[in-house]
Amino acid sequence: MLNYRVKNYFFLFVFLLASVSVFSQTAPNRKPKKVTPTGASLRAGEFIDVNVPPYPASNYTPEQLVKDILINGGTNCTAANVTNVTVSPNHAVDNPNRFWGYFNKGTANFPFTDGIVLTTGSATEAGNEFIGYLGTGVGSGSDPDLVTATNPPYNLLDAVALEFDFVPNSTQVKFNYIFASEEYTSNFPCDGYSDAFALLLKKAGDPTYTNLAVLPGGAGPVSATNIVPAGNGFSCGPINEMYFGGMNSPHVAINYNGRTTPLTAVADVIPGQTYHFKMVLADARDSGHDSAVFLEGGSFDIGIKIVDETGAALPASINMCDNTPKQLKAQVASIPGMTFQWYRDNALIPGATNAVYIANQPGVYSVKVMIPGNQCPGEATITIVGGTSPTVQNATVKLCSTPDMNTFNLEDTKPLISTTAGAVFRFYVNQADAQAQNNSYITNLTNYNGTDGQVLYVLVSNGAFCSRIATLTLQKEETPVASLVASKLKICVGESVLLTASGGVTYEWSDSSSTTGGIRTLSPTQTTTYTVYAVGAQGCKSLQPARVTVEVVPAIVSTLKGGHICEGDKIILDAGSGPDYTYEWSTGETTQTIMVDKPGEYRVTISNGVCSKEFRTEVIKAVVPEIIKVDYNDNGTMILTASNPSNGILEYSIDNGVTWQSSNVFNNVPKNKIISIRVKVKFTSCVGFLEFFTFVMKNVITPNGDNINDIIDFRGISDYKSFSGQIFDRYGKEVFKAAKIRPYWDGYFQGKRLPTSSYWYQVTFEDPASKQIVVKTGWILLKNIE
Repeated sequence: MLNYRVKNYFFLFVFLLASVSVFSQTAPNRKPKKVTPTGASLRAGEFIDVNVPPYPASNYTPEQLVKDILINGGTNCTAANVTNVTVSPNHAVDNPNRFWGYFNKGTANFPFTDGIVLTTGSATEAGNEFIGYLGTGVGSGSDPDLVTATNPPYNLLDAVALEFDFVPNSTQVKFNYIFASEEYTSNFPCDGYSDAFALLLKKAGDPTYTNLAVLPGGAGPVSATNIVPAGNGFSCGPINEMYFGGMNSPHVAINYNGRTTPLTAVADVIPGQTYHFKMVLADARDSGHDSAVFLEGGSFDIGIKIVDETGAALPASINMCDNTPKQLKAQVASIPGMTFQWYRDNALIPGATNAVYIANQPGVYSVKVMIPGNQCPGEATITIVGGTSPTVQNATVKLCSTPDMNTFNLEDTKPLISTTAGAVFRFYVNQADAQAQNNSYITNLTNYNGTDGQVLYVLVSNGAFCSRIATLTLQKEETPVASLVASKLKICVGESVLLTASGGVTYEWSDSSSTTGGIRTLSPTQTTTYTVYAVGAQGCKSLQPARVTVEVVPAIVSTLKGGHICEGDKIILDAGSGPDYTYEWSTGETTQTIMVDKPGEYRVTISNGVCSKEFRTEVIKAVVPEIIKVDYNDNGTMILTASNPSNGILEYSIDNGVTWQSSNVFNNVPKNKIISIRVKVKFTSCVGFLEFFTFVMKNVITPNGDNINDIIDFRGISDYKSFSGQIFDRYGKEVFKAAKIRPYWDGYFQGKRLPTSSYWYQVTFEDPASKQIVVKTGWILLKNIE
């Protein structure tokens, strides 16, 4: 509370002096705004520990802090190449309000584990416990080197500095730090209020320093006015907001309103040369708002670097994909007698005692370099993070474009390039962009307007840092439109049709898997619809097939038959009917049927509007057929044989032409009857005639007057040429001889009744059909009743 009052009295005094002097700068009353604590602010262990037990380094001298904490990270080694460590003002170790000291994050949430802290007030107020506002000045004035480096717009006071000389062993030095300040309140960063801060480096003997407290990429100095977040009442923000670590109100971890992110100071140096380092900061215009800088323990590297095969310094962590060997080289100034030893995950690597080591697996690699006269080795560490690259393959994608779809969907090509789960794809037009893995990749994957033959370069990563590049070749072809024409749309059976397809380079026919040409000659036997797809040079197939239907008109058929005619006959020639049939006869007639009366060849040409066909037939002069043989047996079967000089179709009748049949065999023909046989050439009047007696000799007679089997009757054949009929007794005596006046036998001989007995007969006559002599013999039983 006393400090607060003194500070306010000082502000009042300064204000009074400024008001009476036109040459003084006007300083407004910037009384620090008190920060109200919260439960988290008051909870034990929430703040870093500064210059307090039980840390031995809390009692280190500035030289010990630089050598053992800043450079060696808390080891017991001494850095022989660090000298002349001083602090200004020269606050002693036992000064409870000294501006410098050791910090350890303890259980607090702070980016650095431990290190050195410098403040423009009391170092212990930087942490330990909640303090509502700072303002303890160190009582010093300005610093000329700081003024030269930062050119502040206001007077500086409470300047503090830590300085030392060192000799680097490599070409670069670096260390990590955080800048924190109470200036992050009200609108002070935007009103130009910023405590001055610089990290100064120069080679011994050089007149000027280089300020290392600058942002990457030439973004300006590290200060409260150059690193401003958005919001929080700052009217000028954001300014380089990516380097702002966060507001700290209420105070937690440290007693400052805001801080930067961990930053790295880097400088190129010449190995073996002596350099002077000066870390200096001061309050601007008043002591009401303190600032601090935190240096990370073990981050000040003045010796060994790990570089790649080109000599470029490697970062603290690098990536290794698929265990691809990586060369690590310890870069250090050559000192006679120095030795090397490489380690992986703190385990010594046997035989790895050269400056260069080839790592072929992930791990934390370190190299220790022993230099004669230095009890501790120089050491550098690099972490290799392993990963597995996706499996990729080059692919080709084909787009068959249409008016409605003429762009590529690259999303659909991903499975063609890689099937690795979780793979991340970026498509590049240029190979150099893919290799650089920059942001010049294709963003609209679903609607990419590529060209035929274009090659895209696809960067496929595992979602982290491992990646491979594959090529994607685009094939783009306009989808063909198929067309198909036929030389005829209607053909007759047996005719051919020429089909001509167009629109493609090759073709897919629905009726053939082996034919790819566009011209075909076919002979369908029935109405057929042919379909064909057109296929382009790159295999693009028409969306729809072309179709043509070839109607096969049924074959022209005719029932035209000739025939036989007799003299004076007429015959109808019928060409037959059919769909759309028209006729042209050789006689000049055009009807379906014609009637002719002359033998000869007749022709008719039938047309159906598509095709035509000629049919021929013969009209033959018929010759009257003649019965030349009649076979008749006791069973009543009669078989007729007729001559057929004109080779016509014969028909037969045994009822004098009442009924006709094509068969020459008749059954159930009665015995001993005169049969009127007729035979003719079918469809003609040429008829042959023969009367034939179905003679069957009775083998029993009983001449008793009942008119049943009373006689043997030869009258049916008695008129036949060469007829003779005789009956003999068993002794060969002729007892009857047929004559025209008495062609029957009644069992009498010479007027007397013959006795009952068996008698033998013989009948001879010329067959009226065959004109052959027929002789029939057999036995007759005569039964005479006495």
